[in-house]
Formats: sequence, structure tokens, C-alpha cells
Amino acid sequence: MALSEFERKKCEKEVRAFIERRRPPPHVRNELDLGFRVTGQSVEIYEVRPLWRDPDKKVEHAVAKATYVKARGVWKVYWQRADLKWHPYDPDPEVSSVPAFLAVVDRDQHACFFG
Repeated sequence: MALSEFERKKCEKEVRAFIERRRPPPHVRNELDLGFRVTGQSVEIYEVRPLWRDPDKKVEHAVAKATYVKARGVWKVYWQRADLKWHPYDPDPEVSSVPAFLAVVDRDQHACFFG
């Protein structure tokens, strides 16, 4: 089940503020930037870079993902491994809120999100 419109807007506001704090300086953003999307009950943070073969095209590289489990009232935290599959983030596989998810990503205890 998707987030309600209110939950979605609140989530977008919190993640947007996080992204703005973590974005590289404006002069670097053509080479590396951050973005996010909210789809269904999931929030995904990703890096945006030029395609190495065609710098006019941009590619997204997943950084972190949280999926809301409404029945339990928790957000499951994931990171994307080299196999391009989402795996639970073992130090904190579940958190209680989007700000808690963003704190886990910001802390990046095992360098899984931003390397």
C-alpha cells in the first residue's frame, strides 16, 4: 500500500532537506549530484553522474532505500551491493521514521551507502 499524500509530502520534505545538505558544491554537480524518489511506500536516494561513454547522458547509481511496512510501523533500510540487488543494512535493518533512516545513511557506519 502506498503512502498517503500527507505522508508522501512529509517524507519528500525530509529527504529533500537531507539531499540539500549532502549535495556537492554547485560547480561539481555536472559531474556528481544526488537525487531521490518516493515510489509507493519506498524512498530511494541515488547519485547522478554522466555516462562515461556519452557525457551528455546521465546515469543513476543507487545509494540507499527505505520501505515502509505499515502493518508494523517501521521502515526497512536497504543498500545496493555489487550484484545490483537490495540487501538489508545489517547494523540498522529497521528504523522507526524517515529522519531515523536519513541518520543511518548519513552516519554510513560501514561505508555501504557512499563508500
